[in-house]
Amino acid sequence: MPREDRKLVIKKPCLSPEKIEIFKFLDDYWSEKNLLIHLKPVEKCWQPQDFLPDPASDGFIEQIKEIRERVKEIPDEYFVVLVGNMITEEALPTYQTMANRPEGAQDETGVSLNPLSIWTRSWTAEENRHGDLLNRYLYLSGRVDMRQVEKTVQYLIGSGMDTGIGNDPYLLPIYTSFQERATAISHGNMGRLAKEKGDLKLSQICGTIAADEKRHETAYSKLVGKLFELDPDGIVQAFAYMMWRKITMPGELMYDGHDNNLFMHFSAVAGSVGVYAFSDYIDILDVLVEKWKVKDLTGLSAEGQEAQEFVCDHLPRRLRRLEERAEKRAKKKRQTIPFSWIFNRAA
Repeated sequence: MPREDRKLVIKKPCLSPEKIEIFKFLDDYWSEKNLLIHLKPVEKCWQPQDFLPDPASDGFIEQIKEIRERVKEIPDEYFVVLVGNMITEEALPTYQTMANRPEGAQDETGVSLNPLSIWTRSWTAEENRHGDLLNRYLYLSGRVDMRQVEKTVQYLIGSGMDTGIGNDPYLLPIYTSFQERATAISHGNMGRLAKEKGDLKLSQICGTIAADEKRHETAYSKLVGKLFELDPDGIVQAFAYMMWRKITMPGELMYDGHDNNLFMHFSAVAGSVGVYAFSDYIDILDVLVEKWKVKDLTGLSAEGQEAQEFVCDHLPRRLRRLEERAEKRAKKKRQTIPFSWIFNRAA
């Protein structure tokens, strides 16, 4: 690692009254017309039942048999990734808690009519369908140990997550912009793999969830884009800090009662089958830097210039070097391990 990279430390930005005022300004004058338009009315939203057998129909049992026939060709590795993705979606209570924490974006009454509060509740409601749909499909497939899956969900919600956001309103939309894009990539690639194995319904399910994630990413990244207009110095420092500490994946504290390194093992499988890999992390950084025109910023303070240099130069170079090492390791045969989710079979 070059000397200048090794020494570079990005400090966590201070939570200033100015930041809170800017966020409140967005809530009062910008969010309703620019953020809420990315929500869909409930009556126009898809629901999990649209993709699943109708339990009230006479052909319910036959439809379940059809699902079980389709999934026979899907490898265990794919089911490990599907379960990991589903468990991540099911930890939604943690994410809503995170979204309500930053100053200037809090839903203090639980029923606030402020646009940002409406967004957070409605975003949560839309996201809630993702875990419900994947959960039921996996249950009907008969390919996974649902009790172990359910334990993992309970452990993860109980463990929470540490994103480094705290109560800073600038850090929240940066994190969610990155994370929504990451989940869209993961679900989209999973849908592609399901299609290759002949399960067109599962492919449709994953693709539909990915489309939701892309729409949510658009909203969050637009919010960050507005902050780059209003306070470029403050938001570029926030961006650099989040990338310096690394974007914590929502399922990082995953545990099933047996495997203390469950998230690492799940991530290794996801990378090996081409669902989400280290290269995707780097690509997301590149996309956000381009989308927010970070390289074009001028008139920054010394701290802002250092932050700009970090996300546009230092960090990409460092990540590319790490990617080279990861590719070399990937060429070696990955050691398979048993997953309780698939009845302790190795994947």
